[in-house]
Amino acid sequence: MKAEERWQARFRAPRATLPVWAVQAPSRSVYRSNASGAWEVYAWDRAGGSSRQATSRPKGTSHGAIDPTGQWIWWFDDTDGDEWGRWMRQPFYGGPDQPVDLDPGFPAGLGLSATGEAVIGMARPGRGFTVHLVRPGEPARTIYEHTEAAAVSAVSLDGSLIAISHSERGDARHPGLRVLRRNGEVVGDLHDGPGKGVVGLRFAPVSGDRRLLTLHERRGRREPLVWDPETDDQREIWLRDPGEITADWYDDGRSLLVVRGNRGRTYLNRYDLPGGGLFPIETQHGVIDAAAPRPDGSVEYSWSSGAHPPLIRSTSGHVVMNHGGPTSPPSVPVEDVDVEGPGGRIHALVSRPERGSGPFPAVFLLHGGPTAQDDDSFVPQVAAWVDHGFAVVRVNYRGSTGYGSVWRNALHGDVGHIELADVAAVRDTMVDRGVCDPDRLVLAGASWGGYLTLLGLGADHPGPAAR
Repeated sequence: MKAEERWQARFRAPRATLPVWAVQAPSRSVYRSNASGAWEVYAWDRAGGSSRQATSRPKGTSHGAIDPTGQWIWWFDDTDGDEWGRWMRQPFYGGPDQPVDLDPGFPAGLGLSATGEAVIGMARPGRGFTVHLVRPGEPARTIYEHTEAAAVSAVSLDGSLIAISHSERGDARHPGLRVLRRNGEVVGDLHDGPGKGVVGLRFAPVSGDRRLLTLHERRGRREPLVWDPETDDQREIWLRDPGEITADWYDDGRSLLVVRGNRGRTYLNRYDLPGGGLFPIETQHGVIDAAAPRPDGSVEYSWSSGAHPPLIRSTSGHVVMNHGGPTSPPSVPVEDVDVEGPGGRIHALVSRPERGSGPFPAVFLLHGGPTAQDDDSFVPQVAAWVDHGFAVVRVNYRGSTGYGSVWRNALHGDVGHIELADVAAVRDTMVDRGVCDPDRLVLAGASWGGYLTLLGLGADHPGPAAR
């Protein structure tokens, strides 16, 4: 296959997100796919083997969910891909969409309970952030509002407890966590002080269980914490291995799925809450975008690597779903590079053409965020550059996630120039090692990476030049 055909096939190959299933009806799932040409919400009946496209809009649909009973699919109806709009719901097996009676705004979290209630967070310029309790057939009721950023984090299965992430202290990067009852009464607050955020993940998936799985930053990175907001009982889950961590509940509420990202790769473990044991789960080398335990104890996960296109896999050994349509050609493996920079050791990822020994023309592809990271996942854009003879260098500059709280929070005072100083340090190393040709360098990026690219063009800075 020619280079042009390869990159076109990669961009045209359909992709899908990890299916999310109803807690009380695990055979009913929803996922998002771009098989139609735009990212839309799909319903999948695992028992019957049928799937259907639930939404169809010119700019696609960014948000979709299923309620715990599996009866309703929720999706966000924005104006024109601009994230401004309102929530809708439709029956799982199809039927007319029902709009939620709320003023339009930007979505700020959605929580669904087994009682049919929904908790909806909205953000509106000039009006701040609000959280509403929506009961079928009744007017929505506001249970929280503030001028500072806030969002719905989780709702207990029986709907009695509602977790809200908030930045009432003025620091949106390090939010606090508040749990309310349906009537807005405060049950508990969790805040660890300046520079230490608390993130709510999910209430235990057992009716009547008050425990909330959260992430704290008490030791310089995000780590799991199980919190009972009524008694304020807190159990920290300390893990020896380095990296950034998130977690989810197994269905019985007795174990946690621990997802650890370290140096651009992902690792899975099961943590036994009664005994405190940590057990590794074998997966392929690469990146797991999302993972969730099934009722039978297996784990389904969305996986890819720099060399291999994405798949939805199961730890039971099979591929969970076929995206349909053409498959994406593979690419080259990713290499790790560590560089001593002005603010500490910088981790970068390098993809080289299969032919030739360098120095290569190179593109420094800068990620957005800045609270994001480049990793060993499959990126069609990277593969296309490599096919055309370029080395691709991706730098997890200061401000990136995945390397602890200090690295993530390092952008102070000289924002933009800090990141470019790290890019320049990696550039110098790549030139010295004969990987990159100093006279044929490209600086590129989108979102925050686009800002850094423009700053690199206009600033008096020794970074790569756009050509």
